[in-house]
Amino acid sequence: MAELKSPREVEVMRAAGRVVHRVLEEIRFAVEPGVTTAALAKIADEIIAASGGEALFKGVRSPSAKFPFPSAICASVNEEVVHGVPSEKPLKEGDIVGIDCGVRMKGYCGDSAMTLSVGRVSSKTQLLLDITSGALDLAIAEMRPGRYWSEIAGMIQAHVESAGFSVVRDFVGHGIGQEMHEEPKVPNYTDRRQRKADFRLEPGLVLAVEPMVNAGCADVKNGDTSGWPQVTADRRWSAHFEHTLAVTSSGVDVLTDGR
Repeated sequence: MAELKSPREVEVMRAAGRVVHRVLEEIRFAVEPGVTTAALAKIADEIIAASGGEALFKGVRSPSAKFPFPSAICASVNEEVVHGVPSEKPLKEGDIVGIDCGVRMKGYCGDSAMTLSVGRVSSKTQLLLDITSGALDLAIAEMRPGRYWSEIAGMIQAHVESAGFSVVRDFVGHGIGQEMHEEPKVPNYTDRRQRKADFRLEPGLVLAVEPMVNAGCADVKNGDTSGWPQVTADRRWSAHFEHTLAVTSSGVDVLTDGR
C-alpha cells in the first residue's frame, strides 16, 4: 500500500526536487549540437555534490544489466526510451535527448525528467515532444483527491493516441518518498489488468508521474549488450517527461518545478 507523506516530508522532498530542477535547467542551457551526454552528466555531478545530495541513479543495479548504472542522469537519445548511459558521442543537430535525474536530500527523494531538442528538429519530432509534455500537464491539471488514477491514465492515453503516437507499457511511474520507487505503480494507460491495481488519489500521496511516448509502436527492447538502454522496438523516436507530484486537499503540488 502507498505510504502517505506528512507536510514536513513533502517539504523535504521539495528540497530534493529543487536540486533536480537545477540540474535539468543547467543541462537545458548546455544542450547544443556537438555537446556530449558525458559532459551533461558532469554538470549533474557538480550540482548534486555542491548541494550535499545523493545521486539516486548512480550505482543502481538491474538483473538484466552487466554493471551498475554509472551516472547521476539517464541520457536517452532519439530511439532510446529510458536508461540511456551518458557517453562521449556528440549530439547532432535534429537529435532529441531525454534527461532523467533523481536526488535524495535528508533521506527523501525527488525525480524529474524532460526531453530536449538539439538545435532544430522536424515538425513531427516537435509534435512528439509537445504531446508528451502535454500529457504530463494534463495529468497535473486533472489530479485531485477522490479521483481514481485510471481516470487520469485514460486521459493521458487518449491524448497520446489521438496524435497517432503510443504509450509505453513496459515502464510506468511510481510512488516516491524515502525510496525512489515505492507503491503504487502509476501507468500512463488503462486496461482491465491495470484497473485491478487502481488506486484513489488522496492528500499526502506523492507520485512520480512520467509519460513515455513513442512515435511508433509501444514496444521496447534492450538497446545494447550492457542491458541498460531501452529502445523502441521499431527504432522510431521516443520522448519522456516527469515530475514528482504531491496530492493536496485541492489538487496537486509540483515538487520538482524549482519553487
